[in-house]
Amino acid sequence: MLNMQTDAFMACDCKYKDADIVLFSAPFDGTTSFRPGTRFAGGAIRRDSFGLETYSPYQDADLSDCRVFDSGELELPIGEATATLKAIKKRAGSILKDGKIPFMIGGEHLVTLGAFRAVWEKYPNVHIIHFDAHADLRDDYLGVKLSHACVLHRCYDLVGDGKIFQFGIRSGDRSEFAWGKGKVTTRLFDFEGLGETLEKLKGVPVYFTLDLDVLDPSCFPGTGTPEPGGVTFEQLRKAATQVCRKANIVGCDVNELSPHYDQSGVSTAAACKIIREMLIALENKEV
Repeated sequence: MLNMQTDAFMACDCKYKDADIVLFSAPFDGTTSFRPGTRFAGGAIRRDSFGLETYSPYQDADLSDCRVFDSGELELPIGEATATLKAIKKRAGSILKDGKIPFMIGGEHLVTLGAFRAVWEKYPNVHIIHFDAHADLRDDYLGVKLSHACVLHRCYDLVGDGKIFQFGIRSGDRSEFAWGKGKVTTRLFDFEGLGETLEKLKGVPVYFTLDLDVLDPSCFPGTGTPEPGGVTFEQLRKAATQVCRKANIVGCDVNELSPHYDQSGVSTAAACKIIREMLIALENKEV
């Protein structure tokens, strides 16, 4: 059984045995290719979450009524991707074994692979819904296969054709897009077609990975690889809530906040609010 944290995300303080959802954070940015700093996201998100209300007027529901346990930050070896992924998989696996949903806060996007490996072992037919500015479908980045730029390709290696659905993508190498045709479903620039995808995935186990740089840098500058032309906060809130309410989510993550690149705190506040809305939606899901 995991221990309660004194610096938990707001209202995520139920007992572990009673929880439906278990938060944990993975402070790793060892393969970041532009601006590091995502390893500080978990602490910033927990601290700044107390600047928000627990009540969501969007959903007319309160996080304090949800059964969520925050198990805190993993202690990870700096710069060691293989050992980091192993530790993440172990934590996610223990949560899954207890019949709960692992909800991970990154960290760079590579951390998704550790949690997803645990989910895939329990649910071999799992599908992925992926929100991001970047396709992350490279086979390697500068000769390295365990990179944030390759994470969805590594997930594809596990699940195969037709099980990855990407939205909001607006950046990637030409070869990534060429390779992905017929293998993954990629919606460029926005969330059009999300409703149809959710209908298609009814009853199917789904892993939801949300890279916050899908947001436009004008409302979310606090990230390592900002990409102009993104979605608005409200577009993301609606889409993320829709996924968490309508899909059979068996694991999820929110990643790529680098808090110190936005001294206003707006980016961290946006991350906190998205996490609040996702947690409430998961506790009130329609499936």
